[in-house]
Amino acid sequence: MVRVFPASHVEAAVSPGEAVEAVREAFLAYRRADWSMPPKVYVPAYPAGDFRAMPALGAGHAALKWVTSFPGNPELGLPTVTGLVLLSDASNGQLVALFDAAAVTALRTGAAAVLAAEALGRPGAKTAAVVGAGVNGRAAARTFLARGHQVALWDVDLERAEAAASELGASVAGSLDEALAADLLVTMTPGHDVLLTEGSLRPGQHVSLMGADGPGKAEIAVAELARTHVFCDDWEQASHNGELVHAVEAGVLAREQVTELGGVLAGELAGRQSEDEITTFDSTGLAIQDLAIALAALGRADGLELPSLDL
Repeated sequence: MVRVFPASHVEAAVSPGEAVEAVREAFLAYRRADWSMPPKVYVPAYPAGDFRAMPALGAGHAALKWVTSFPGNPELGLPTVTGLVLLSDASNGQLVALFDAAAVTALRTGAAAVLAAEALGRPGAKTAAVVGAGVNGRAAARTFLARGHQVALWDVDLERAEAAASELGASVAGSLDEALAADLLVTMTPGHDVLLTEGSLRPGQHVSLMGADGPGKAEIAVAELARTHVFCDDWEQASHNGELVHAVEAGVLAREQVTELGGVLAGELAGRQSEDEITTFDSTGLAIQDLAIALAALGRADGLELPSLDL
């Protein structure tokens, strides 16, 4: 019997706060080399979007996420992200469960954004904002709220920002500039337009850059990224398909100038160095994060009325 977790059941099984802790533990397990993660595979279908295959192994299980990213889909009344996460028993190869990939992605993306903001933001940071009020932007805002932060939302579609804010109990930023000035900033856009131009970030800010997760995408100018203390989820992935790739190709950032978040969380690498330092986190989305959310949801399976498949 293979358990099936539709989106609503994933959300019922794992709260945003629990997702943060699950993702934290995934970073630590990967840092210890207890979990492994082969490279993400992109199958381009540009200009419309792309398909992605993301495998991971850990905690006695293997996961594979087959997921899409088609940024123009909302204009067609379709979701940007669709797909499945498959979870198998690593001792015998048997499929254990299927999960809605969009729900898993939203939970772990929001968790990673806020986890990085809390780890790298300056002590006493007061304001938080999320730019982009789509599914993943809402997840980030929901996670901020679950962690006790007040958060403002901004979106190019004001009605979408207002609806999200009303749903979540957040506020709406008065302008894009107001949102971009937050102490803790999360950018959750399609990554087609640079939001942060050279000189736009102020001392002490932190920004989790979540939108540039594939070739050709960018939310921050290379010169602006280069003047910050740069962190990433995984160097190999981020330097080939994330925000970092543009700075690496331009020769302004090298491996020794970028710190992996897992090392900071483990206490092995330095994080923020001063209150005035500007920190940036380049997130490309890791399969270990998907595995962590899937395992957390599976742990709550007995309390849910789940559909199942006999394969």
